[in-house]
Amino acid sequence: MIEVRDLTKRYGDRVAVDGLSFTVEKGAVYGLLGPNGAGKTTTMNILTGCLAPTEGHALIGGHDIFEEPMAAKRLIGYLPEQPPLYMGMTVREYLAFVARAKGMKLSALEGELDRVMAVAGVTDVADRLIRNLSKGYRQRVGVAQAILASPEVVILDEPTVGLDPLQIIEIRELIRSLGREHTVILSSHILSEVQAVCDRVLVIHKGRLVASGTPSELEARLAGQVTFAITVKAAPLEAREALEAVPGVQDVAVEAGEDGRCAVTVAVSGEAADMDERLSFALSDRHIPVLRLTREQATLEDVFLALTQDGGKEADEHVGDL
Repeated sequence: MIEVRDLTKRYGDRVAVDGLSFTVEKGAVYGLLGPNGAGKTTTMNILTGCLAPTEGHALIGGHDIFEEPMAAKRLIGYLPEQPPLYMGMTVREYLAFVARAKGMKLSALEGELDRVMAVAGVTDVADRLIRNLSKGYRQRVGVAQAILASPEVVILDEPTVGLDPLQIIEIRELIRSLGREHTVILSSHILSEVQAVCDRVLVIHKGRLVASGTPSELEARLAGQVTFAITVKAAPLEAREALEAVPGVQDVAVEAGEDGRCAVTVAVSGEAADMDERLSFALSDRHIPVLRLTREQATLEDVFLALTQDGGKEADEHVGDL
């Protein structure tokens, strides 16, 4: 449905998007995930034709957004981070204005307004001025204008920013419902949001794609490292030597504590299912008392932090696999 090829956007010496390439299949909710300043909004502005790239192409339904802008834009509904609302209009007046701007026939106008207001949950405020609505309702009105005329692709830039917890839950439920009828792309820097609503995730850092896949794929394929937190009663050097001798151990970090105790963190290969037994036996063979031993699997949050804090150095190893 969407194909991005070697997309690059430069502002002078600053590179906002750096050779970005990905595809979006029809009928799914995609999350564009990355920290603030990663290039998410710039990418969305290019996809919607609001901003020209320095290099590369963006195709919507086979139409290049800049070579065939009208054909491409007919397939897109867009909600920017700041919804383009006219505060002096009522909800119905505003949506009618947007519908006419999209070229909708007057004969279909009333039915379409009723439809999008019902989907977005704003029917009960249809005749209220937008300036008098809560931020949550304004966001819903923004979603309603984005889905007017039933576009195949709905693009939402940070759709829950500034909302309270209840409003966030409501907007996420709305996004999930949109995914049943449209291809949806949403940007966010909030990992829990992407996990809650998205079928697939595209992780962007410094304008580059550093990982992609379903949330479970990212956890399984990128969060492969397993660590063990162990508390022992032994000298730090003794504990380190005992654990470093275990096959499969990648790294051992030891911190001396009180009463002769040590806190040890052991990083191992995620494939070693019986590693907890190996570690226990290695310590008992040295007559080292084990006071605590827990296994900790890396989470999707750990993966996200690793990818976006180290500049995506792992990306070249993983992005092609997902």
